[in-house]
Amino acid sequence: MVSRALGRGGLMAILVAYTAFAGFPFLWVGTMSLRTTTEIAYNHYGWPSPAHWAKFRAAWIDSAFNTYFTNSATVVIGSVAVITLVGAAAAHCLARYRFRGNRLVYFILFSSIILPPQIVLIAVYQTLVEYNLYDTLWGLGLVYVSLQLPLTIYLLEGFFARIPQDLFDAAKVDGYGDFEIFFRLVLPVGMPAIATTVILNFILLWNEFLFAVVLISDDELRTLPVGIQRFMGDHFQDIGMIATGVMISVLPVIVVYAFFSEKLIQGMTAGAVK
Repeated sequence: MVSRALGRGGLMAILVAYTAFAGFPFLWVGTMSLRTTTEIAYNHYGWPSPAHWAKFRAAWIDSAFNTYFTNSATVVIGSVAVITLVGAAAAHCLARYRFRGNRLVYFILFSSIILPPQIVLIAVYQTLVEYNLYDTLWGLGLVYVSLQLPLTIYLLEGFFARIPQDLFDAAKVDGYGDFEIFFRLVLPVGMPAIATTVILNFILLWNEFLFAVVLISDDELRTLPVGIQRFMGDHFQDIGMIATGVMISVLPVIVVYAFFSEKLIQGMTAGAVK
């Protein structure tokens, strides 16, 4: 009993230490976002007193964060929706249907995950220019879909392959067609894994910078990461306003993770479908 209590105490101490290590930077930026640069210079780690909430309004309206935020939300939410639906359908086909070239398609998708996406940047740029999709949110969204679709299919295929065949046989006996099986069986059963891919794709695309800065030049179409770079250039000496802008960009990710963290854990730890 003593050794078990010591073990639990050690694990709890490690958990508390890691939480403090991971959470302190976020808390620090959060406090700086409510303080002025003068206050930060006087005391780097002080508590905001008073809290300057008006800084968020200034960053949101005066520095065009509302435009950047809307652009990011539009392209990321749209891309994640397409990635999820198409990726789930493709993963279901690869996991459940046997056809010539099945494993070849799977191998090609897996190979594309290994290669760094930066190597296709020039080719993507030329393609978008040729089809008049350069400097458009549509073009950037298509690029995001193509970048994240292979990884999504790879993650979901392994999960869908573990769904018992008896469920599909029972659905066919009940008269379900292929589309009904997908929407009324595969999607509900695979929701933990699907939620995992949704969160991962949302976080990756929300913070994506390289393709956004290369493929978007119009300031009215810039996404939030690119907008923050410009914002930091305009407020190079204003640390307080930079912290405010960073908090605006981070909060959506925190909110999404807070609401879907349970599904994320279920999807990451699911060993078999029952």
